[in-house]
Amino acid sequence: MPDRLGLHNIIAFVTIVDVEKAKAFYGDVLGLRLVKEEPPFALVYDANGIMVRLGMGKERMPFEGTVLGWEVPDITAAVAELAAAGVVFERYGFLPQDEQGIWATPDGSKVAWFKDPDGNTLSVSQHPAWRAA
Repeated sequence: MPDRLGLHNIIAFVTIVDVEKAKAFYGDVLGLRLVKEEPPFALVYDANGIMVRLGMGKERMPFEGTVLGWEVPDITAAVAELAAAGVVFERYGFLPQDEQGIWATPDGSKVAWFKDPDGNTLSVSQHPAWRAA
């Protein structure tokens, strides 16, 4: 069976409106490396070898789901580090979340959500081994 896209890097796209706030958040708070600025089109970041393009829009269309997520080895430490940098984690009344805002899924995964300055939902998560051996 052909690999089609399975062997190629993915590019993440997120729409932003407030460029300066996005630059500060994605660079200073989240620690991504700004690769280049392409006004009026995008800010381009490196997220551990993955290209993240923050598209410069005039308005952000509402989207209810998570647009970007990072798999981390220790979610408790990641949430604590981000919270210390000023990130506020979302609370959802329909999910049992711990004091840090972390939800433990039935399969043992753990997830915590937060928003960027433009209201995009982002997440950090920790998963039991899921990749095929």
